[in-house]
Amino acid sequence: MRRIRRGLLPFSPLYAAVVTAKRRMYSLGWLKPKRLTSPVISVGSVSAGGAGKTPMVLMLATILRRRGYAVSILTRGYGRASNLIERVDASDDPEWHGDEPVLLAQRSGAPVFAGSERYSAGLLAEQDHQNNKVSVHLLDDGFQHLRLARNIDIVLLTLDDLEDRLLPAGNLREPIAAIAEADVVVVREEECKRLEGVLNQLQQQGAGFLVWKIRRTLQIAEDDARLPTLPLAFCGIARPENFTSMLKSSRYEPLDTVIFPDHHRYREPDTARILDRARARGANGFVTTEKDAVKLTPEMRERLEALGPLIVARLNVELVDEKDALMQLVQMVSQLDRRKTRQRS
Repeated sequence: MRRIRRGLLPFSPLYAAVVTAKRRMYSLGWLKPKRLTSPVISVGSVSAGGAGKTPMVLMLATILRRRGYAVSILTRGYGRASNLIERVDASDDPEWHGDEPVLLAQRSGAPVFAGSERYSAGLLAEQDHQNNKVSVHLLDDGFQHLRLARNIDIVLLTLDDLEDRLLPAGNLREPIAAIAEADVVVVREEECKRLEGVLNQLQQQGAGFLVWKIRRTLQIAEDDARLPTLPLAFCGIARPENFTSMLKSSRYEPLDTVIFPDHHRYREPDTARILDRARARGANGFVTTEKDAVKLTPEMRERLEALGPLIVARLNVELVDEKDALMQLVQMVSQLDRRKTRQRS
């Protein structure tokens, strides 16, 4: 269970009232979202981090691109130094753009546009779209970004979310009931049974969302000969316990884990801290996440690899009922495209 900041519990009901009122003002039309020309598929969660949105966006980008869609990814880029609306390339500085935008650019094969105002990022993306293809925007971490109209809302729900509390006492950005607004709710295969009660209750109350199950796998390395036999793990992500748990389930249990805050910007003292822990524990190499690896400078990598190999663990997701889920997704996107064609004629 997540650590609850109990001294802040009295403020959570006030936070809940504000976010619920905001969503209601949009649903009643008192506040108007801005609408892009191409369909927007939002991938989000009710949690402030750790639900697995980035791997989900990567999977959807791959699926849609294989189906012939011109995909662009719109993202805020949490913690980025830049306040501009701009395209992110795979070789760009993660400190300037944020770790997730750079990772998305490296892995997705789709153009990535970062900015706190996702509508403006979408306008920039639409200048880049290929005219001979149906264009689709993937909105990363968009469930709470109501200023941009979305056509499909995909929301990830985890067991940790049920055991969490609303901000500022916990890490939930909205009550669990908010997922009733989703078109698709995505759950992890191993947690599906324990989430059934909540999902069934919301559907009985009128929520019309589909439920997709995903299977998560951790890709450690293709060459087992490179793997350190006694690795030290380090990461700066929202739910580090999930990373270490998946390493153990992959039969690659680390000696110890050095944990930094989510979206941590690595500096030389951090490298020294990691190396000191590795030497103290007798480690002969390292393992970290993709989000952390993109923030390491060549000099930091060189210092770490002087002790032993640095392995980057890649988190992949796949749809359990892939055929049905893909059919549903393509059908939803096709309906949006037909609707747009009718509006233009």
